[in-house]
Amino acid sequence: MPPIRLSIALTCTVAAVALAGCGHRMHHHEHRGMQHSTMRPNAAPTAPATVTTSVPVLPSGYKKAEAPAAAKLYFVNLGNGSTVNSPVKVVFGLSGMGVAPAGVEKSGTGHHHLLVNVNQWDANAPLPANDNFRHFGAGQTEVLLELQPGQHTLQLVLGDQNHIPHHPVVMSERITITVK
Repeated sequence: MPPIRLSIALTCTVAAVALAGCGHRMHHHEHRGMQHSTMRPNAAPTAPATVTTSVPVLPSGYKKAEAPAAAKLYFVNLGNGSTVNSPVKVVFGLSGMGVAPAGVEKSGTGHHHLLVNVNQWDANAPLPANDNFRHFGAGQTEVLLELQPGQHTLQLVLGDQNHIPHHPVVMSERITITVK
C-alpha cells in the first residue's frame, strides 16, 4: 500500500476504534447494573460557587492555558434536582475542546475535575486533590461516585496539565442531586 493510503487507513482505524470506545451503545446485560435518575425539571437553580476572577497570567508569571469561548463542560446524565442511588454514575460532557491527561501540554485540551459539595474555589491556583476535589488526570470521562444519602452539589471544572483552570474558566453549571 502506498504510504499515503496506509496513513489514511491507520487514521481511519484509530478514529473508528476511538469512536467505538466512547460510544453510547449499550448491550442488554449492561442495562441491568445501570442506575436511572429521576429529574425534577422545575428544580430551583443551585447557587453558583464563589470563584475568584480568572486572570490570564498568574503573579508567578505562569501563563494559563487559553480556552475557546465556545468550550462547554456539562453533565451528560444528571441534571439539577436529580434523585439517584449510590454509587452515582457521573458522565462528563465536553464540547469545543478535547481531553488530555494531566502532565500533557496540548493546546485546546484539559482534564476533568469533579467538585463535590464545594462552595468556593480559586480559578488561579491548582485545584487541590481530596474528597471534595476529585481529579481525573488519566483523561477519564465518567466515574461511579460513592455518596452518603442526602443532598450534594456537583460541578465540573476543566484543568490544564498542571490542574490549573483555563482562562476563561471552563466549568459546568453547579447542580444539586439527592442521593436516596
